[in-house]
Amino acid sequence: MRDALYVGAMVATMCAVLSCFLILKGWSLMGDAISHAVLPGIVIAFLLGLPLAIGAFLSGLACAVSTGFIQQNSRIKEDTVMGVVFTGMFAFGLVLFSRTTSDMHLDHILVGNILGITTRQVWQTLGIGVVVIGVTLALRRDLFLICFDPGQARVLALSERFLNYLLLTLLATAIVVALQAVGIILVVAMLITPGSIAHLWTDRFDRMLLIAVSAAVSATVSGILISYHLDASTGACIVLVQSLWFILSLIFAPKYGLLRRFLSVRGWLDAHKKGPSAASSDPS
Repeated sequence: MRDALYVGAMVATMCAVLSCFLILKGWSLMGDAISHAVLPGIVIAFLLGLPLAIGAFLSGLACAVSTGFIQQNSRIKEDTVMGVVFTGMFAFGLVLFSRTTSDMHLDHILVGNILGITTRQVWQTLGIGVVVIGVTLALRRDLFLICFDPGQARVLALSERFLNYLLLTLLATAIVVALQAVGIILVVAMLITPGSIAHLWTDRFDRMLLIAVSAAVSATVSGILISYHLDASTGACIVLVQSLWFILSLIFAPKYGLLRRFLSVRGWLDAHKKGPSAASSDPS
């Protein structure tokens, strides 16, 4: 449980930081694509006797690079290309896995096994997580600019292609690290939900990072404890708590929540009933 809490907090922090950039850039599907595309790399690495993390990283990076190449050299849109590439690679991985005799459990790859990680994996996750978070935060202003305003980034002579590929590399690394915690399927939620929660609460990027990390870490710790008491899947419980945080934020967020919008509309209607002058003076 102690190791699971350490690893879970690190994975949550790493994914939450990257989630903010993915939300702003519109790359939510890229996390989904890479997370599914790592399966053939895992199986091939197992067959070659290499560390599974290396195979997963190379496979995820190949998915990201091939998606960018096809999109730049064809008339097909990026989301369509990602759908074609990751489903093809995931299907290829399933075929390889079905033809491979091993003691690997597919459910551990798909939904993770955070309570079964070894001490070596704990230190590996913590070390790689620190590197990914450190690089991301050190270059957060440049990465934020290419996500929010690529035109301004080109004016400032920033290498958009280099920063895009750097972000993809960091994303692939984070996915590989998170696989042992929440698996291929659930890592998508770890990369999307925290940033979505934070985006409902603030327009300032630094605050968005803090809110996303806080939501992700609290959901991870709560999910692990809940899974222990319910004897349920740990990764699934983590994601369910994150989903609960998102629903609460969607309703009660002070700036963009549904309740705030409802109260604003109701206030405007009440002012309109009192007279046109009151309605026009209402700030909402």
